[in-house]
Amino acid sequence: MATVHKINEDLVKERQKCTFNVQELTYLLDGGEEVTKERREFENILRNVKELQDEVPEVYLSHKERYENAVRKTCILQNVRNDFEKKREVLSPRNIFRAGYAVIKDVSPFFLHNGMFVPTIIGQGTPEQQAEWLPKAKAMAIIGTYAQTELGHGTFIRGLETTATYDAKTEEFILNSPKVTSYKWWPGGLGTTVNHCITVAQLYINGKKYGIHPFIVQIRDLETHKPLPGIKVGEIGPKMGFATANNGFLGFQNFRIPRKNMLMKNAQVLKDGTFVKGMNEKLTYGTMVMVRVNIVSDSAFHTAMAATIAVRYAAVRHQSQLKAKEPEVQIIDYLTQQHKLFIAIATSHAFSNTYTWLYQAYLKVVEDLGKQKQDHLPELHALSCCLKATSSRDAGVIVEQCRLACGGHGYMASSNLPIIYGYTTAAITYEGEHTVLLLQTARYLMKAWMSALEGKVLAPSVAYLVDWLKSDKQRWQNTPEVIVKGFQHVAAGKIKDAFDAIQKHVKAGKDYEDAWNLASVQLIKASEAHSRAILCDGYLRETVRTSSSVSPSLAKVLNHLVQLYIVYWTLETAGDLLVYSNIGKDDIAVLKEKYEELLALIRPNAVGLVDAFDISDEILQSTLGSYDGRVYERLMEEAMKSPLNKEPVNQSFHKYLKPFIKKAKL
Repeated sequence: MATVHKINEDLVKERQKCTFNVQELTYLLDGGEEVTKERREFENILRNVKELQDEVPEVYLSHKERYENAVRKTCILQNVRNDFEKKREVLSPRNIFRAGYAVIKDVSPFFLHNGMFVPTIIGQGTPEQQAEWLPKAKAMAIIGTYAQTELGHGTFIRGLETTATYDAKTEEFILNSPKVTSYKWWPGGLGTTVNHCITVAQLYINGKKYGIHPFIVQIRDLETHKPLPGIKVGEIGPKMGFATANNGFLGFQNFRIPRKNMLMKNAQVLKDGTFVKGMNEKLTYGTMVMVRVNIVSDSAFHTAMAATIAVRYAAVRHQSQLKAKEPEVQIIDYLTQQHKLFIAIATSHAFSNTYTWLYQAYLKVVEDLGKQKQDHLPELHALSCCLKATSSRDAGVIVEQCRLACGGHGYMASSNLPIIYGYTTAAITYEGEHTVLLLQTARYLMKAWMSALEGKVLAPSVAYLVDWLKSDKQRWQNTPEVIVKGFQHVAAGKIKDAFDAIQKHVKAGKDYEDAWNLASVQLIKASEAHSRAILCDGYLRETVRTSSSVSPSLAKVLNHLVQLYIVYWTLETAGDLLVYSNIGKDDIAVLKEKYEELLALIRPNAVGLVDAFDISDEILQSTLGSYDGRVYERLMEEAMKSPLNKEPVNQSFHKYLKPFIKKAKL
């Protein structure tokens, strides 16, 4: 049973200032009271599993020990989850995601099994293949990962070099890694954990290339766990973060798999080698779209974790004097600190709201594809690319900002901010590198601009292009609605500029591909502006919708947050707005004052707002961000867990220091 400590007096006072019902906001963020209850019940069960408690903090273990401990605890977690779900409804994916942090401070080596292996079988497998593989995968009788990225190719999937050559005589595919750059590189769990993987490879039949396709491949013996003949597999080594993800490499040498192991929902290879083309080759990338949508939600949670730690610490920490002869003040009372931290709270809400409607859009596209309809697929692809890119980049910046807001203590591993930063920065490149994804969106935007010029009806996310072409710039007002229009004007203007730049280069005799490359910086800026407009518009619309169903006191706070987010980004991108909208210098001056007013309005509710994220201490795992605010006591307690503090004199003194000092005295 965990020891209950007295709550820090500063935090007690902060919680007394709160003007809204924290529980109500928690239910809203979770998606309902029942979801919150389910999550808390499961987290409470985990909290009381003795085997999940580490005597020695993970950070002091060796690389090998950390991995082995992560496997041990993840197996326990899965068993607890199975027992929980036998008695109740299946846990929601977001609650599973959160609970994992209570078990492993870093990432689970099983992360991609549920995150990509199972969803790919669902999304790319035929009913027969699902019937064969899903029961085993869901029960974890087999453990898998998703092997797409290679040493020589990442986001450019068409360039993958792993080959799958069909042998009609034996009805098998022969997998090969022709050279070192074709080795799979990065898949989580691949190193030494999984026994199966989805391998994405170039399909060849009778010497003809048929593009990339996914295959289910068993890579290890189910009894001995040894790599099968023809398989070369291992771990890629330490990284900046994701210490326990067990990222691996994989190579094939004439490795044969049955024909039925090619996932054939979207394309088939018949027994005689006849290739039956799918409805749309881009459907093969369906898992990637889903993961990118989920990364928006992940970014919201990681931002919430960092905000919780930094805001609670800022309420407890007293530093310097605002006025002579007065006590040192809480650092949360410094406007500069509020400027660093309150945008973190608002950003988490922005990402959560964006994820809500983006996930619904994803489900609608999946439903449409089942009816052979693809109308909304290009828009979803463009949205998932730019929103994944922007949310992961923003989250990385904000988590680091929160760490810096904690001063030197934020540098401590025990603050957990370095590990959270590792999560967020990893997301900037995995499942689609930042710049490449923005250029993917830019291709969609260029087509949308052409359609707008031709007077065609556009998809909802780019409909503002038609409005921009039809009307003059709207008279500026410092209201959220008009500011969002301003962001749309910036996006439209930058899209036009990028389009014009391409046309200029083409007219000068450049090939279109060269013209695209020469305009690529402008194209990226256009995608970033489009993404910001989407985030602000979506956040505002969802907040307006939500506000009608919550208490007036909560609605007011939610309104303060969305205004803060929109005004913050107005000031951050004022230069673009001055170029592309009717905003004036005087309007910017007014918005600076408005921004400071919003910081003051949020200040009494800051601790309440991070409390509403409802991230337990076991999940937060931070000396600086615990609910009770015992910052200094926890820092000292964690310091005493260091193996170097277990003995009064370390052996290095007698081996090295003493002889060195003795020699120096001579």
